Amino acid sequence: METHVTVPGHIPDATADAVDDQAGYQLTTRQGWRHFTAELPTPPALLSEDEYERLDRFQQQVYDEDRLDHHARLRVVATSTVRHTVTCGRRLVLLNKHAISARRGLIVSGPAGTGKTIAITQLGRAHELLDQARHPHATNRIPVLYITVPPAATARMVAAEFARFLGLPVRRSSNITDLMEAVVGVCTDTHTGLVLVDELHNISLTSRNGAEVADTLKYFSERIPATFIYAGIDIEHSNLLSGTRGQQIAGRFTLIPTAPFPYNTEWKGLVATLESTLLLHRHKPGTLTRLDRYLHERTGGMIGALSHAIRGAALDAILTRTETITKKSLAAIPLDHAAQSLAPATGARR
Repeated sequence: METHVTVPGHIPDATADAVDDQAGYQLTTRQGWRHFTAELPTPPALLSEDEYERLDRFQQQVYDEDRLDHHARLRVVATSTVRHTVTCGRRLVLLNKHAISARRGLIVSGPAGTGKTIAITQLGRAHELLDQARHPHATNRIPVLYITVPPAATARMVAAEFARFLGLPVRRSSNITDLMEAVVGVCTDTHTGLVLVDELHNISLTSRNGAEVADTLKYFSERIPATFIYAGIDIEHSNLLSGTRGQQIAGRFTLIPTAPFPYNTEWKGLVATLESTLLLHRHKPGTLTRLDRYLHERTGGMIGALSHAIRGAALDAILTRTETITKKSLAAIPLDHAAQSLAPATGARR
């Protein structure tokens, strides 16, 4: 079955604003992915306190909202994991470019909160921007496809996730064969070169549904001329790499492990980079770098928890008008259970 389209899921510029705002931020939709890969907005200028006081109340509210929005955004730091994933992914894309079959892939695996999703989406963003630079006037290309595997997924559910990203209709009457053929046709026609599959740990090869999902992903990887990148929690310790199906995955995919960061030069650099993005009137530069060991013990070396703690404290600093981050304000930000569970053990090792 051949599927020929001009721009699947394309939203003309004139009507883009009509798209639901929430959909625009979901990476699992084409418009959401476009929003993610677009150039980040310029941070607002940081006014002096005197300049701030001269603003009327409405202007102050607008200025504060701009700063709140700035700190609420997830600042991506180029960690060693992100750089390694982007380098390996780009290498595989080039190696797979002329492969007819048995294309190689990548699995990013590790505990929750260690930056797996950030790593693969930054790879996807780099690939998308490179494709746009090479084809600046093309309107019929979808170079990257991103999905997450739903909990208790079935093969049809995964095929439907592919279809939804591409903007293809998914009806109750649509059978899995029709969905798969439509996805393959559109990806081929629109030159999809990179497929990102997140939350891979939601697949269990011990169940019939899980085995069928694995077979569906294998089918897509054989039919779609693209490099497949997987990410999930502790994949190397799951059953996804065991048995006949698992051995097929292990034989084609390179594994990049992620882990909490040790307290070292890179960690100090991560804290310094995040501190440099702060737009607070009374925050003294260097305050957070002097607290980098405390932040490591507090977060267990988790990059996701570090970003959450600093950004959360920055939001509180604006909302309470203290305009600075302190050890006390950092301690007031509740972290995820994984980071809090690791923190005592991390501190005990030193």
